[in-house]
Amino acid sequence: MTAPTRKQMHLAAHFPGVNNTTVWTDPRSKSQIDFSSFEHLARTAERGRFDFFFLAEGLRLREHNGRIHDLDVVGRPESLTVLSALAAVTDRLGLAATVNATFNEPYELARRLATLDHVSDGRAAWNVVTSSDAFTGENFRRGGYLDRADRYTRAAEFVATARELWDTWTPDGTPRPFRHQGRHFTIEGEFTVPRSPQGHPVVIQAGDSPEGREFAASAADVIFTRHGTLEAGRTFYSDVKARLAKYGRQPDDLKIMPGVTFVLGDSDAEAQERAAEIRRQQISPQNAILALEQVWGRDLSSYDPDGPLPEIDPDPDSGLVQGRVRIGDPLAVAARWRALSEAKGLSIRQTVIETTGRQSFIGGPETVASELVEFVSTDAADGFILVPHLTPGGLDDFVDRVVPLLQERGAFRSEYTGSTLRSHLGLADPVGKD
Repeated sequence: MTAPTRKQMHLAAHFPGVNNTTVWTDPRSKSQIDFSSFEHLARTAERGRFDFFFLAEGLRLREHNGRIHDLDVVGRPESLTVLSALAAVTDRLGLAATVNATFNEPYELARRLATLDHVSDGRAAWNVVTSSDAFTGENFRRGGYLDRADRYTRAAEFVATARELWDTWTPDGTPRPFRHQGRHFTIEGEFTVPRSPQGHPVVIQAGDSPEGREFAASAADVIFTRHGTLEAGRTFYSDVKARLAKYGRQPDDLKIMPGVTFVLGDSDAEAQERAAEIRRQQISPQNAILALEQVWGRDLSSYDPDGPLPEIDPDPDSGLVQGRVRIGDPLAVAARWRALSEAKGLSIRQTVIETTGRQSFIGGPETVASELVEFVSTDAADGFILVPHLTPGGLDDFVDRVVPLLQERGAFRSEYTGSTLRSHLGLADPVGKD
C-alpha cells in the first residue's frame, strides 16, 4: 500500500438526464423520472462514500425549430421534492438541489432548504444558478424582466437574505424577527423553521464567467466548473482561490469541483475503444445535425451528417434554438469548426464528435485513479462531480473499481467521519451558529 496523500479529494454524483452526455439508446438506460432511478444512483454514491448527490434543474422545456427538444420530452422533475424523498433512503450522502435565484423568492426557498436540512439531518445543499433568458422567464409572472448584468447582483442578495433568515433562530431555539431591505428584496416578518443541523445548507455555485467566479469567492462553499484539463484546472483553481482573501476567506473555505465524465475498461486501450463508441452513441447522425443547428441558428435538416460542413455562415440572431446555451460566438465557433474539418477531412458528425466531447478521464481503473489524484494533489481541483453516461447504473463501475484504489492510496475516505455535508466537505460551521 502506498503512503497516504496529503490532500483528500471530494467526490459527488451528478444524476444523468436531459444533458447530451446521457446515452438513451443503451439497453441499460432507464427512466429519468421513476424514483427507483434516483434511488439507485444515490445508494451507489453513498456506498462509495461520496460527499453529495447533485440534481440539475430545467424551468422550461427547451425548443428546437419550434418543437420540444428531444431530450426534454420525458420531463424534468423538481429537485427539492426528489431530494426530500432520497433523504429517507440514505443516511450520510449530501443532497444538492439546483434552484434558480432569478425566478424564486428568498423567504420561500430558505424555508424549503432549511426543511430539507432538517429531514436529512444536515445534508442539504443549494446549487445557485441564475437566468437572463426571457424564453424561460415566460413561465413566470415577471417574465424575462431581469437584465443579464443584474442576475448576479440579485443572486448575491438572494443568498445573503437566505442566510439572514437561517440566522434568525438561535441555537437554543429562540426565534427573532427579520427585516431585510435591499435593491431586489424588501421583506420582514418571522421565519418559521428553527435553525437546521448545519446552520446554513451548503451553497454551491455553477459558473465560469468572471462574474460567476467573483460571486463564488464571495458567497459559495463549492464551485461547480467545467474545466477538465490539468492546465485549465490549475489556472482556474489559482484564479478563484486568489479572490477569497478580499472577502476575509481562506483557501479551504471554497471547494473547487469540476464536472467530469469517465470511461473505464479492463485496459487503457479497451477504455479508449469504449469511449469512442460512447461518443458515437451520444452524437448520432440526428444529434449531429441538431448540434450544428445550435451553432448555425439555421434549419440544416437537408444536410448529410456524413458530408461537409455548410458553406453558409451562421445566423447570430436566430431564434431557432430556445432555452439552450449557444456554444460561444456562432461565427467564431463556425470558423474553428471549418478549420478543423478541413485540416482533418472530417464530416459534420465527426466534427461535432471531436469538438463537443466531454469525456474527461478514460482508462483502466489504475489509470483513472492516478489521474484523479494528480488533479487534486497539484491543485487543479479539490474534487470532482462525476457525470455518468447511463441512467441510473453509470456510476456502479467507478464505485466498485476506482474508489477502492483511491482509498488504498489515502486519497479518499474509507468511511464517513461525520454526519453532515459540511463535515464531509471539511467546511466550518457558519458564523452565528454558536
